[in-house]
Amino acid sequence: MSLNVVILAAGQGKRMNSQLPKVLHPLAGKPLLAHVVAAARALSPEKIVVVIGHGGDAVRQVIAAPDIAFALQVEQRGTGHALQQALPHLAKADTTLVLFGDVPLIDPDTLRNLIKGKGVRILTALLEDPKGYGRIVRKQKQVRAIVEEKDASAAQKKIREVNTGIMALPTARLAAWLGKLKPQNAQKEYYLTDIVPLALADRVTVSGTPASDVWQTLGVNSQTQLAQLERHVQQKTAHRLLEHGVTLADPARVDVRGELICGRDVSIDIGCLFEGRVSLADEVTIGAHCVLQNIEIKAGTRIEPYSHLVDAVIGANCRIGPYARIRPGTTLADDVHIGNFVEVKASDIGAGSKASHLSYIGDSSVGRNVNVGAGTITCNYDGANKHRTVIEDDVFIGSDTQLVAPVTVHRGATIGAGATITKDVAAGELAISRAKQISIQGWKRPTKKEKP
Repeated sequence: MSLNVVILAAGQGKRMNSQLPKVLHPLAGKPLLAHVVAAARALSPEKIVVVIGHGGDAVRQVIAAPDIAFALQVEQRGTGHALQQALPHLAKADTTLVLFGDVPLIDPDTLRNLIKGKGVRILTALLEDPKGYGRIVRKQKQVRAIVEEKDASAAQKKIREVNTGIMALPTARLAAWLGKLKPQNAQKEYYLTDIVPLALADRVTVSGTPASDVWQTLGVNSQTQLAQLERHVQQKTAHRLLEHGVTLADPARVDVRGELICGRDVSIDIGCLFEGRVSLADEVTIGAHCVLQNIEIKAGTRIEPYSHLVDAVIGANCRIGPYARIRPGTTLADDVHIGNFVEVKASDIGAGSKASHLSYIGDSSVGRNVNVGAGTITCNYDGANKHRTVIEDDVFIGSDTQLVAPVTVHRGATIGAGATITKDVAAGELAISRAKQISIQGWKRPTKKEKP
């Protein structure tokens, strides 16, 4: 079956109380609309059309792609009016599926089941509290109408089966039906749901299929609803990790805003945040309150609490933190130790090397089995340009050393504590840069002047 997908994403979302277009608010690390686009792509449609309106330029910039066409709804005059704007962009497909940019958890399998049928196919939901939703009115089990909340009678408001807004429609009939819509409702809008009586008048079947999981059908109209969906997504993710064998100290206190891939016997403590694509190999341990973004960590490595790692590759059996910061462009080989309050940026550090305390390593190439003493700084920035520091294998760097780049410390060299290194250090040499220590006898510390 050939398929168009139209995603309605023009609404302002006033209840969000935000300048950001509603469909761009993040859920599990990506915009609401991006979740819907991903579900649409899973169906391999002929065409995906996104109807934009409020904040349309921002929406276009975020999700623009070769397989997406945009239709502009200048005035938000209802769902039927929105679909009218998409008509010129549709392919000559059998079915047009209508989705909503603020209903992010819809599952592709649910949609595949919906588009299998014929006629007008409506995805419905059974809610304990249907307030605010359009009610599905049936007669002898057949759908006869969808009545919006503001237009519903007292008896209709008691109906628990509601319209999710998601519909599969015969493309060939869309133009004629949409042309007959009239704003005969309390909102003076063109409702897509008014296609139902038009279809019935044309003797086209109208069916309603309840979703197996109500969460798939819930939209976001407020920050409260967004937070509820976020918790639901995170709970599902935590359950999936647990079923995979990951140890979570508290499943309610872990957030995955992207893709988290875990090997065997991975352990994650409380309060951890994973963003982008994070890969944790076998027996990796993540301490409490760590932030990992676009990180690959190899087997046996331990990340101690309160560490922040972004856009880096960490080797096997490393020890990172606590309170360590690994910045973009960093690659650590196996058995590297980066200790507390150490920052590494855009650097490669060889196997067995360590920087245990209070140091900054930036724009550097560090060899194997290097010891970086406490308080060491690579001075990589001259105020205009970045320069690189090279530290070869088996170098020992004493505490409180400043390496003023560009500079190379050759293999096996030793740098005495407190040195400022501005020239290359030859292999095997000891480099010392210190002022002569003197003692002044009889010196007295200044005292505060008494106030008048």
